[in-house]
Parts: sequence; C-alpha cells; structure tokens
Amino acid sequence: MSTFIVTGKTSLFGSVRVGGAKNASFKLMIAALLADSPSRILNFSHISDVKLVANLINSLGAKAVQVGERAYMIDPTSLQTSQVDPSSGEASRASTMFIPALLARFGQAVVPFPGGDKIGARPLDRHFDGLIALGAQVELKNDQIIVTADKLRGTTYRFRKSTHTGTETLLMAAVKAEGTTILENAALETEIDDMIEFLNGMGAKITRQPNRVIEIIGVPKLHGTIHKIMPDQNQVVSFACAAIASKGDVIVENARASDLEVFLAKLDEAGAGYEVGKYGIRFFYKQPLHATDITTAVYPGFKTDWQPLWVTMMTQAEGSCILHETVTENRFQYVDSLNTMGAQIELFNPAVNHPEEFYNFNLEVDVPSNRHAARITGPSPLHGGEFTVKDLRHGATLMIAGMMAEGTTILHDEKDQIDRGYESIDQIFQSLGATIQRQ
Repeated sequence: MSTFIVTGKTSLFGSVRVGGAKNASFKLMIAALLADSPSRILNFSHISDVKLVANLINSLGAKAVQVGERAYMIDPTSLQTSQVDPSSGEASRASTMFIPALLARFGQAVVPFPGGDKIGARPLDRHFDGLIALGAQVELKNDQIIVTADKLRGTTYRFRKSTHTGTETLLMAAVKAEGTTILENAALETEIDDMIEFLNGMGAKITRQPNRVIEIIGVPKLHGTIHKIMPDQNQVVSFACAAIASKGDVIVENARASDLEVFLAKLDEAGAGYEVGKYGIRFFYKQPLHATDITTAVYPGFKTDWQPLWVTMMTQAEGSCILHETVTENRFQYVDSLNTMGAQIELFNPAVNHPEEFYNFNLEVDVPSNRHAARITGPSPLHGGEFTVKDLRHGATLMIAGMMAEGTTILHDEKDQIDRGYESIDQIFQSLGATIQRQ
C-alpha cells in the first residue's frame, strides 16, 4: 500500500514525457502470443498493469522479458497451458483478452472474470456474442469463463453497442480464423488502430473501412515483429488538466494533437491555453476558465476516462456547467471526495429521449441509485482532506485536487491503483514543482 501526502497551493511548471498508452501496451503484449516467433515492443510506461500482464504471460509458459528501459520481448513459442491463473482476475481487466491466443493454440481458453477499476459493469456480452458468431462455445462456471472451439470461421458480426475491448478481442480472434470476418459498428479508438498496425506487422490482413467497419482476412500463421506503442492520451489529459487548474505551464512531450482533437476544442471553449509543436503540446493557464459543458461519448467523442480530470478542472472555472456521462453507468465515485474538499458538484439524472440509443452502457445493468450527470459550480476554493483511493482515475483526480487545495491532502492507495496507469506520478509532479511525499 502507498500513501501520498500532498501539500497544496502549487502551480506546476516544466515538462514531462509520456510513455506508451496503458490501454494499448498490455493488450499488445497479449496479442504477441498469436505469433510463432518473438516480438519486441517498445515505449512502455513503467506501470503495474504491464508488470501484471508480463507475470501472467510467464505463468502460461511463454516469456515476457524486459529487454531495455522501455522494451519487452514477448516469446510465445513455449506457451504451455490454456488456463489463466484464477487469482489474477480481481487485479486486471486483461483476462478475457487472453482468450483468442489460447483458442488459437489449444482450442480452449479458461480465464477468470476481469477486474480492474470498479467504474461500472464490464459489457462482456459483446465479447461473448462475437466469439460465438465466430464458432466458439462459451460457458460461465465457478467464476471462470470457459471458451472452446475446434476452428474459428470468419463471419459478419455487428456490435450492438460500441466496445473498445470487445473490438480488440474479436480482432485477435479473427486474424487466424478461416475466411473473412467483417466487424460492424466497431470501435474507433486510436489504441485499436495501434493494435491493427501491430497485427498487420505480424502478417495479419486487417483494413478499416468507412462507417465503423473492419475487415479481417484470416491467415494461418503470424510472425513476430517490432512495434512502438502510441503515447498515452489519458496521461496527456491528466497533465494538461493539472497544469491549467493549478495556473501553471507544462510541456507534455510526445503528446499528439491528432489523438486529442475533441479535448483541445473544449479547452478553446473553456479559455484554457495550449500550443502544439513538434515536441508535443504545451498546456498553460492564460485567463480565468469559463464553465464548459461536456457530454462523454465513444471515440472520437470526449472520452469517459477524461471526465474526472475535466470535472476537477471545472471546479476552478467561473459559472456552472454540466458533464453528462453516457459511456459508463457508474463513474462519479470521486464526486463525494471533491465535495468534501469544498467543490460544488450536484449529481442528477437528466431527461433523455430514447435512452437505449443515447447511452452506450447496457441499461439492464443500471440501478436507480446511479447518477449520469454532474452540475459543477465554480470557482470553488478547495481544502485538503484524507481519502482512500477507489480506482485509478479517482486517485489521479484527488492528487490533482490536492495540489490545487489549501492545506494537506492524504491519499491511502491500498491496492496501488494509481500505479496501474501512471508511471511514478508522485516523482513527476514533484519535478514540476508539486510537494508530494509517498510513504
């Protein structure tokens, strides 16, 4: 367990380099198991999710070896078992992504239900229905998912609702299936494009087509390749919001404006400062912020991962704004903590026409106590407090709020959630002028 002690009222200044995207890196490690020779993957962030997946790969008999400061070699040739450690599910949401590689090698995959952040129900039905359409049999038994298939065969499958991880899972399943697979209503996230580039480098035949369609022509074999992971957008947005909310000035090296168009447009609307260059993007405070409404959406919309960071920044904006969460049914766990620190945030449920079409989560998993929108009124002077970290973004949000607040904020990260997505974040913020102590 880590405890972070944050002393507030500091403006961040300097530069930070972001590494590879969390939501691409560990998935590419798993995808490398589809090949019949080793791959080398570059530009990893030093985060615990990467270490966890490396340990899982090694426990299966394959090899995941760090071969440089930010590189891993994944050797699938000695893969020995089709069963993922049942105890790993609680710690990671990666478990279901092992299914395609294990099916391709053994005709069977036994994996635990995925865990990770408690930010809403995982819509696994979108994964299972696609695997069944490809010819697999899926059984849920004793908290495990058992998938079998003599041979996967290409098909046309339409996702009922957009799913990032579901699209990646079916990509990996279809690359070695017999025939051609057409995925309709496939997700558009750039991390998925990163996986497509990686798989094509291994010998796959995958093309994106208009109207959210992906075509996969199955191949009998894949080979290892060398690939550099795309930069982490969520880290970029975290440092951007921290810089602007603290009235600072921070250069984020490696940030790509093409990945952040909707976020940058909202910064313009809010009156925040940024400057795009070959080095990355500079984010800075230039004037009092304007309260700015946000509706989260599947990519290329405003990502749900960004909304806690945006809400934290909006507590310092002038006026009232609304953030409407449409992607995940339960992602406002951080609001009570911010209100305890002095924020003025009211949760409510807006009137929505055709909610089944409007919301991307499955309505049947929603409960009456969930709230899907937040009204933020500011600017609100924040003060320190003591909290237990609930999930990755909750921890990052409160750390940023603690730097803005008067006094001291103490964060007890009992499961080291913050380290799942951020590399030595306390040291990075310290280098930018923050006062943070990790115990």
